[in-house]
Amino acid sequence: LQLTVIARVRPAAYAGTPSFLKILLERGRADGVDTSCLKKALVGGEAFPRALADWFEGEFGVCAYQCYGTADLGLIAYETPPREGLVIDEGVLVEVVRPGTGDPVPAGEVGEVVVTVFNPDYPLIRFATGDLSATLPGQSPCGRTNRRLRGWLGRADQTTKVKGLFVYPRQIAEITRRHPEIGRARLVVERHDHVDRMTLRCEVDARPDGLAEAIASTLTSITGLRGDVALAAPGELANDGKVIDDRRAPG
Repeated sequence: LQLTVIARVRPAAYAGTPSFLKILLERGRADGVDTSCLKKALVGGEAFPRALADWFEGEFGVCAYQCYGTADLGLIAYETPPREGLVIDEGVLVEVVRPGTGDPVPAGEVGEVVVTVFNPDYPLIRFATGDLSATLPGQSPCGRTNRRLRGWLGRADQTTKVKGLFVYPRQIAEITRRHPEIGRARLVVERHDHVDRMTLRCEVDARPDGLAEAIASTLTSITGLRGDVALAAPGELANDGKVIDDRRAPG
């Protein structure tokens, strides 16, 4: 049906998901339907890797750019010709916070995207999108002066179940709050000999005697589960926004 409309109406632009645009173009080519009228596309709702953008342009002559938004918030950020991140829309206030908390992360660090929209008809204050991203330094080469996001980097909801108990990112955040020596923390969950095991990896500047043991005690009191604590140097943990890293194989 969509290909029939394209053949008859001859639109110049497409708006929708990149995966459906790919289906349309490939099916049109296979069925002999002329889709050469399509020259531009605004895509969203899915990850849009640079390789796919290059494929659209190289194979079909469609120049596609992505936008980032949600049904509740509308547009949050958009891509510009340099394709260096997404420029934040002027009508929203965007923060990147540590998952499980409302605490902003340092510039460049991956965290959850939180958005405020001052819409008098439907105001949203610090709406948590559940998406991971990070801010980019400097100004876009296109000339836009607003801040930029790196793009969609995954989901922030990392709740998992260990030995029948749920473990939440906010619990890891509470551990770091109780121990100010910790910069960043990540709970690694693995399975050895069919038994779940937890290791809380913590970035610390200094390692006073008894720190690991004290953190392990707090881990048990907050989660109800015993786990090991491994101290790491600042910057040693991956900057990917993960607070809980579940490495157990499915099933």
